[in-house]
Amino acid sequence: MLTPVSSRSVAPVLPVRSVPALWSLLLTFVVLGPLLTSPGYLLLRDAVSTPRSFLTDSSLGLSDAAARAVPQDALLAWVTTVVDGGVAVSTILTLSVWAAGWGAARLVAVVLPRAGVAAQLVAATVAIWNPYVAERLLQGHWSLLAGYAALPWAMCAAVSIRRRQRGGWPALAVCLAAAGLTPTGVLLAALVTLAVLAVPGGRGSTVVRVAGAAALTVLASLPWLTATLLAGGGTEADPAGVRAFAARAEPLLGTLGSLAGLGGIWNGDAVPGSRTTPWALVGTLLLLGVVACGVPALWRRRRHPVVVAAGVLAAVAVLGPALAATGPGLAAGEWSMANVPGVGLLRDTQKWVAPAMPGYALAAAAGVGALQRRFSGPAPIWAAVVVAGLVLALPDLAWGVSGQVRPVRYPDGWQKVTEYVTARDGDVAVLPGGMFRIFDFAGPVAVLDPAPRMVRADVLQTGTLLVAGGTVAGEGHRAEEVERLLLTGAGPETLAAEGVGWVLVEHRTPGDRGESQRTLATLEPVYSDDDLSLYRVDGVTTDASPHRTSAIAAHVVWLLLSACGVVGVLVQRFARPRKQS
Repeated sequence: MLTPVSSRSVAPVLPVRSVPALWSLLLTFVVLGPLLTSPGYLLLRDAVSTPRSFLTDSSLGLSDAAARAVPQDALLAWVTTVVDGGVAVSTILTLSVWAAGWGAARLVAVVLPRAGVAAQLVAATVAIWNPYVAERLLQGHWSLLAGYAALPWAMCAAVSIRRRQRGGWPALAVCLAAAGLTPTGVLLAALVTLAVLAVPGGRGSTVVRVAGAAALTVLASLPWLTATLLAGGGTEADPAGVRAFAARAEPLLGTLGSLAGLGGIWNGDAVPGSRTTPWALVGTLLLLGVVACGVPALWRRRRHPVVVAAGVLAAVAVLGPALAATGPGLAAGEWSMANVPGVGLLRDTQKWVAPAMPGYALAAAAGVGALQRRFSGPAPIWAAVVVAGLVLALPDLAWGVSGQVRPVRYPDGWQKVTEYVTARDGDVAVLPGGMFRIFDFAGPVAVLDPAPRMVRADVLQTGTLLVAGGTVAGEGHRAEEVERLLLTGAGPETLAAEGVGWVLVEHRTPGDRGESQRTLATLEPVYSDDDLSLYRVDGVTTDASPHRTSAIAAHVVWLLLSACGVVGVLVQRFARPRKQS
């Protein structure tokens, strides 16, 4: 006779299982509070959100610049037809940070099932509350955090595949597709996935599961791979970028110590205030102390494939960028930039520290049990102590990294300009020269020019970056020529011959304007206010790239991979178990 399960015995299970997700959501709100409580748009260094984006050739990666924002820009172009762009970016960023914490907790539940909920909360805190997240937020790499968030989930999916459990392959498809919002993201997720799947053992063939994961990685990478193959963008890279984007030493830590503390981003301005003082050493010691507490416990579980993969990845993720910042490492990087096509994708070496996060989270979670065994006392108390230490290590991550990650509002002129610019009447050249702007409405920080994501036509950008000690040349050779023509006062016929149909002048920002006033005096003014002026170059029409259909098809494959993965996960999750005879 079967005894029905009482609601009293089931009820407590659901709240307990949901605690890590709720805790991660709370941390996410504490980190992103200003962005979530005020209307507006994220405009901070490399992060640009606009009310509406458009499916230009550039958004598909079909330009001479590297396809670094593919398929991110195309996705926003589609999504913003129905949702405001500020809401879309804030939602994706929120989901990414939340998923990072929840995923780390889930990884602990899979790998260390006896660790308990308290240990899962510590792992979630490690994944969210660390310098890597803070620095990438300040640098504006919101979409890279989607790839970061996918890492623990991809490891969980890989474990399911090794055990031949239902839903493993669909879950991996979702992880890789989500990480594939940027090229770097999908490579990070593929790295941790293959590391777990390649460890000998488990059910089924190692070769088959590695090949399957590689095939899914190609599908998730199809948008940027297709754009690169068809348009050739990003095959060249300036060797100067190796030194400019090398990992940076923080106070009293050195480069290796900074990377071990999950910090060390190349841009010293995109760093929380506490990491610019001797507190960086204290915070790093607190984080590493938490991680070190659990290392012996993980060592005793070294036969577990995820423990092996996470440990190796953490070591390589810290040591690799540190070696790349040494003299021989810089020399090797400069050689590869000059001789190996596509290596420019790797130039920001500190972002490759991300694969250390799952290992750190597992070790910190194991450390809770180690502290409990060593000093006695309930696990929740020790978890609370560890969480307090992690927060104390980086106190200014709270509330938008001390209010720096916040929304802005565009002046009305930006929306009016978008109503004039058409897609088929030539590309847009922008003044002043350069890609970065300092706007009063965005604060004192230099931000990427929002024009390319604001108007219907392709906006020509050189890709040249101003960094400490000089410049790093971009790949936009046509844009460089057009910028030179404007700054030397070329006539409208010359601009028209280059396919330029519009010139947008952004007034309230410093920058080189050269002799451009001579050019502007010969053009037809279309719109002008205190912030912007738009000029028309007559007689220019442009055709869409002949590769546009292929690029869109690659994006559709990426979307279908996401959709099929989600459907597969839901089907496996809610499918009825087979009846046993």
